[in-house]
Amino acid sequence: MSSPIASTRFSFLDRSRTREGHDGPQALRDTVALAREVESLGYHRFWVSEHHSVPGVAGSAPTVLAAAVAAATSAIRVGTGGVMLPNHQPLVVAEQFGVLASLFPGRIDMGLGRSVGFTDGVRRALGHGKEDAEDFPGRLAELLGWIDGTQQAHPQVHARPAEGLRIPAYVLAIGEGAAVAAAAGLPLVIGDLRGREKVLRAIEVYRRDFRPSARAERPEVIVSGTVAVAGSAEAARRLLVPEAWAMAYARTHGSFPPLAPAEEIERRTMTAKERELYERGLDGHVHGTEEQVTEQLERAIEETGADEVLVTTSTYDREALVDSLRRLAGIAGLRR
Repeated sequence: MSSPIASTRFSFLDRSRTREGHDGPQALRDTVALAREVESLGYHRFWVSEHHSVPGVAGSAPTVLAAAVAAATSAIRVGTGGVMLPNHQPLVVAEQFGVLASLFPGRIDMGLGRSVGFTDGVRRALGHGKEDAEDFPGRLAELLGWIDGTQQAHPQVHARPAEGLRIPAYVLAIGEGAAVAAAAGLPLVIGDLRGREKVLRAIEVYRRDFRPSARAERPEVIVSGTVAVAGSAEAARRLLVPEAWAMAYARTHGSFPPLAPAEEIERRTMTAKERELYERGLDGHVHGTEEQVTEQLERAIEETGADEVLVTTSTYDREALVDSLRRLAGIAGLRR
């Protein structure tokens, strides 16, 4: 019997994390360089994210960064994971993706999320509040209407050059967003692989309630999560260390720091709470040698029925990250 991995697409999402000794502009240039590597390895898509006023994350304008990535590559699909729709007017989002799809036809994905700024100050600066996230289904419908040419709220107004273009749309979800994707008849992007039970419940709801649409005739599930592959289980685990520490630090100090080298973190003296959160941050990810990761991925794909795995690994050592992606490409049988 063939492995489920062989029939599964693999893609990558980069959050443009800053690293100690490397500033935000360098993080964005690193994202573009990584996209070239990911394309050369045969991955299906390369997506970028949206974060506002988050220390340690440089990716604040995903459509702008997607344009740079698409210009630096030639074949890989490029998109957003995602544009946070409550932060923007749907017309403007439609126009931005219309420009992208016109410049890079057949390569642009429109991944959409419902998150708003993570603090009151950021939300005020963006001109939106938590209530805007509650209207995500309405904003999504309006956006799709601008692209399809079916919106009626603003007669004689058109989203140019988006109107009439085929721009694939995806809904990013943690839990409740699965129902939104199902009602809209759109593919679902859900994570992460660690919270398996919650993810499985959301996928079940999505598949049960999915309504076929002009954009998708059947449910499509993209599962996202960290995947780290190395020559040894220990080396793969060390790839997880920088992000695990950054999350632990953020939850105890309220600020998300740049990624630090694993060896520096392992020498640090941590408080009991920091240690607890740090160790928890290392648990549950798909990681190990090729053989170990193959087994873990097969189980994850079988349990979720995923059509695609969207890898979201962040780490300090870029060479080790590229090596991990190269090993994963070998596991998945991607073209080189």
